[in-house]
Amino acid sequence: MSIIKQNGFEVGIYTLADLGPNPHTGNTISAKQRMGEIIEAAKLADEMGLDVFGVGEHHRLDYVVSSPAVVLSAIAYATNRIKLTSATSVLSTLDPVRLYEDFATLDIISDGRAEILAGRGAFIESFPLFGYNTNDYNELFSEHLDLLLKLNEKKKVSWNGKFRSSLRDAEISPRAVQKQLPIWLGVGGTPESAARAGRLGLGMALAILGGDPLRFKPLVDIYRQAGLEAGHTSEQLNVGVTGHTFLAQTTEKAKEEFYPYYSNYWYYVNRQRGMGTKMSREDFEYAASPQTALFVGSPEQVVEKIVRQHELYGHTRFLAQVDIGGIPFDKVKENIELLAIEVKPMLERALS
Repeated sequence: MSIIKQNGFEVGIYTLADLGPNPHTGNTISAKQRMGEIIEAAKLADEMGLDVFGVGEHHRLDYVVSSPAVVLSAIAYATNRIKLTSATSVLSTLDPVRLYEDFATLDIISDGRAEILAGRGAFIESFPLFGYNTNDYNELFSEHLDLLLKLNEKKKVSWNGKFRSSLRDAEISPRAVQKQLPIWLGVGGTPESAARAGRLGLGMALAILGGDPLRFKPLVDIYRQAGLEAGHTSEQLNVGVTGHTFLAQTTEKAKEEFYPYYSNYWYYVNRQRGMGTKMSREDFEYAASPQTALFVGSPEQVVEKIVRQHELYGHTRFLAQVDIGGIPFDKVKENIELLAIEVKPMLERALS
């Protein structure tokens, strides 16, 4: 169930498929247009030579993807080589059998490019939707992860749990093209989650949305220590970093263009949680400053931030979220191109 480290440093993009208004026009595009743009972004990322494309899962009207495997299957036929991952699959409320079979199907369609990034998710709307109780939040995740890993290992599975029916020599079909699907765990900030990912030999994806990158270093240390103590090699212990990103030829231009979208994004995300305050320009300037983890600036500045984090974490993958806050698709395309043409080659030289 471990992910063997690949040669080189992987760079990709991911989307949570939020459906927010453009702050300059007040207009919100349709779900159909948003979905089409996500597929076009994946095609462009593949053509430009990026390594990974991820799609997140939500069950709300202000997001357009509830089933990453379905969307990634459409993308699989429109692309040739890019890896396709969820970002994340909300494992607490997904049936592990359905999740494995969906991504095994994606793996067949894509000829071995599927991955699962499993996490708890930032919202809890899926709990009542699928008949689960939020009081079982932690137990559900642990149990579903245990079953998912067994399904990934064996064609026939016998298993007992608390929250779903038992399995007795159940045939798990179809099987993935890969011997096992690569499975990553999304970790937001809890030491227990980092230690679990390490013990199980799974990749750990850190969601770093701002602040000082140094505060995540203890999680990486806990992850690696737990993994080595469990008998996994350092080559099997992969760390990925995901984060909000906006690129332009100069840092000042990037900040000037991105601020309205970034402030807008946090306004409607916080409003969903009952707050709804807007980010001031002063707060944004601090959030985007050179010492923080918000990847906004020129390609050179973003590379500097990624390299600094690599010195801290030794991570092998960076995924950029470039389409938040109602950003128009022409700007998304520009970011993908800058990421592929300028950032990725600079990173390869810096980290080689």
